[in-house]
Amino acid sequence: MGAVPHAGGTTFRVWAPHAETVAVIGSFNDWNPEQHPLQHEADGYWATDVPGAKPGDEYKYRLTNGKKQFDRNDPYARQVTNSAGSSVVHDPNFDWADDNFQMPAWNELVIYELHVGTFNAPDQERVGTFADVAEKLPYLRELGINCIELLPATEFPGSRSWGYNPSNPFALESDYGGPVAFKELVKEAHRHGIAVVLDVVYNHFGPGDLDLWQFDGWSENDGGGIYFYNNWKAETPWGHNRPDYGRPEVRQYIRDNALMWLQEYRVDGLRADAIAFIRNVHGEEDPGADLPEGWSLMRWINEEIDQTMPWKITIAEDMRGNAGITESVVNGGQGFDSQWDSSFVYPVVEALTAAHDADRNMPAVAAALAVSYNGDAFRRVIYTESHDEVANGKSRVAEEIMPGAADHYFAKKRTTLGAALVLTAPGIPMLFQGQEFLAPGEFNDAEPLEWAHVETRAGLVRLYRDLIALRRNFHGFTRGLGGQHTRVFHVNDDQKLVAFARWADGDGGPGDTTVVLANFANQAHEAYTIGLPGPGHWTVRFNSDWRGYDGEFSDFDSFGLDAEAGEYDGYAWHGSIGVAPYAVLILSQD
Repeated sequence: MGAVPHAGGTTFRVWAPHAETVAVIGSFNDWNPEQHPLQHEADGYWATDVPGAKPGDEYKYRLTNGKKQFDRNDPYARQVTNSAGSSVVHDPNFDWADDNFQMPAWNELVIYELHVGTFNAPDQERVGTFADVAEKLPYLRELGINCIELLPATEFPGSRSWGYNPSNPFALESDYGGPVAFKELVKEAHRHGIAVVLDVVYNHFGPGDLDLWQFDGWSENDGGGIYFYNNWKAETPWGHNRPDYGRPEVRQYIRDNALMWLQEYRVDGLRADAIAFIRNVHGEEDPGADLPEGWSLMRWINEEIDQTMPWKITIAEDMRGNAGITESVVNGGQGFDSQWDSSFVYPVVEALTAAHDADRNMPAVAAALAVSYNGDAFRRVIYTESHDEVANGKSRVAEEIMPGAADHYFAKKRTTLGAALVLTAPGIPMLFQGQEFLAPGEFNDAEPLEWAHVETRAGLVRLYRDLIALRRNFHGFTRGLGGQHTRVFHVNDDQKLVAFARWADGDGGPGDTTVVLANFANQAHEAYTIGLPGPGHWTVRFNSDWRGYDGEFSDFDSFGLDAEAGEYDGYAWHGSIGVAPYAVLILSQD
């Protein structure tokens, strides 16, 4: 489908079942519709070969339907001049050099979500590009990140957007640099040991600059035509623009899109946006509005990926706590490998941002720590900040804690408390761009990150780097943080503390079992007692109150401890340790 260049020219193929004639017009024929008509094939497909048409040439399709005549961009265009411009013949050949990247195991992933347009934009006058993102890969590698997740990067109207209004689903955003620059970014990320996950939008297309709309002139009920539902099923929060998941050609279109990113562009995974609106018209558990064809479409795509590229990860944003989303296709599930988890972010952020300690709900935090889907700790992605959670009327966690004073002591203490939970709790941890240097305010598509904070808040950046090193077990003492097993063994709702253990193998043990103690109150404890999973000495591997992370922190005395015999918290051993206000301790044994 689309424009396929070859040695002698380019073959053009398009689906337009209601068109009476189709021609390709472009820079290779002076935009003359008489020169290269497409021949009608079966089932509404049209095709022709144009000798001499080559990569870089601009083109469109000229369609007629009765008395109507119109020009359309190629639905499969890999490149466009801009969302309101022309399609461009794209050369699929690319020098991947020695790229043989191996996707990390999912229990080793640490994801960094970023927006290309603001992540490393030089100033407010110019949007960031794929090349700008590539410049920061050494920084991300040094931080310990091994996976970046890009907000949607396909062509959208204008130069600034979050990307959730795709106008040309197969084309890379021209203001970001287009398809070759995107491949260069993937290649460079792989060279730095970093996987790339791309956010894709299949719950709606558009609504602006959308040549798919009434593509060949046909529609019903003033709907979107062949690519869309033309009845009540079309309704979405973004317009009446839901793709028709029941139409075979549209299903193929979306499947081809997903596989293209994984195969042609070598991305290592996909994050599917708001799939609740793919499986249900209203995005709710409303049986009367279910879209079984949407459910089966995503199953079909996930099954194909699992059968041909099982190392590539698919992540769902459903946010309904539905275990069926990550259940295997064989067992009747939708087949996603992991899903963003609302049961973590909402109770944890609420506990972090509550104005008064008395309002922090430790049983809710404990429950959030213990969630897993389908018996697998890594079927969920956990975070305290994402593009959704720090916008749309909400701000960064630090800003929510102390509005207008994101660098206040309380904001720093409780923000890092949340980060420590993200990087120690069961799940795939995810950070949002700038979180590690306390980016203030709220996310929008016009405010570049202030990279000067990497230096002014270098201690906080080190805190995140140290946490990620422990999460990925760089030092060999905390393998449990990447393990399947979790036990929340201590919940103190009066004094607002919680403790849990993580381990990987069997019953755990030295080098494996890792204990995390979190204090959600502005109250220090000189000798706080918790149960311990085993005898012997337990070493503090991380103390979020270390003054090296921030000059306002107290360097509270939180040295290691020796386990004492005696039952406590359901364990046969226990010990006491100092813990600072709003602090997290991570302990393990050699």
